Amino acid sequence: MKWIIALLLAPLGLYTGCEEGAPAPFDGEGAWQYLVQQCDFGPRPPRSPGHEKTVRLIAEVLQNAGAKVTLQRFEVDDPYGDDPLPVINVIGSFDPEKTRRVILAAHYDTRPWADQEEDESLHTQPIIGANDGASGVAVLLQLAKMFSLRTPREIGVDLVFFDAEDYGKEGDPEHYLIGSQYFAANLKGYRPECGILLDMVGAKDAAIRQEGYSLEMARMLCLELFGRAAQMQLPVFVAERNQAYYDDHVPLLRAGIPMVDLIGLPYPWWHTLEDTPDKCSDETLRQVGTLLADFIYRYSW
Repeated sequence: MKWIIALLLAPLGLYTGCEEGAPAPFDGEGAWQYLVQQCDFGPRPPRSPGHEKTVRLIAEVLQNAGAKVTLQRFEVDDPYGDDPLPVINVIGSFDPEKTRRVILAAHYDTRPWADQEEDESLHTQPIIGANDGASGVAVLLQLAKMFSLRTPREIGVDLVFFDAEDYGKEGDPEHYLIGSQYFAANLKGYRPECGILLDMVGAKDAAIRQEGYSLEMARMLCLELFGRAAQMQLPVFVAERNQAYYDDHVPLLRAGIPMVDLIGLPYPWWHTLEDTPDKCSDETLRQVGTLLADFIYRYSW
């Protein structure tokens, strides 16, 4: 794992050398509207009407923002059904001609079963996923609108919306992260310098701590992000170590891409029917989007 050692030793200097700022403050209310719109589609697991509507929404926003939009379609054997499972990763590339690139990602699918409900009779019902699904997508879509006004000077940015992150059942890790596993296995020469994953970043009174794998395998990037959040007085970010979570950043870390997971766990309504918009906050979305916009527009090695 030589790349891990090199990463830990290399100073990134992400917030020096570039004076260009964001074209406007990040709009938390705009992100909130995208969160609500996704939830209005209903549950969004693969094959559902809500899933199809979400793909269309993401692709439309990206295209209107000037991104090159790619739908990465593939199928896998469905471990819980007879027919193949169709999966779609949605990718929006800004300034695709630039060789230096950064990836920002989130999953847009929602869990097909509310298996954390106390009432076992509810375990087969799909969840709305306001925080676990819609929140990360909402921040990225609002960032896309910022990129439509001015893209970063130094780098190209790829917004990647992973599918089928939450398809696996408890005790079956192989069938989680289906979209990101496929993406990481099919990079075809695509080598972003680093990236950030958003997952469950919209809860009221959220506390986003330093996720374990991020802190170990993308340490300098993780520390820089949380240090910058402290400088910018964004209290949703708490510079304390959290446990490691098996999330969409793991396949990319394994592929050698430094990737930090900004994840707001624990969350009382995780994988329950109560993960609804009233548990979320436009202020939390604003703080997360503010940090990402600062990271992107001031990015420099």
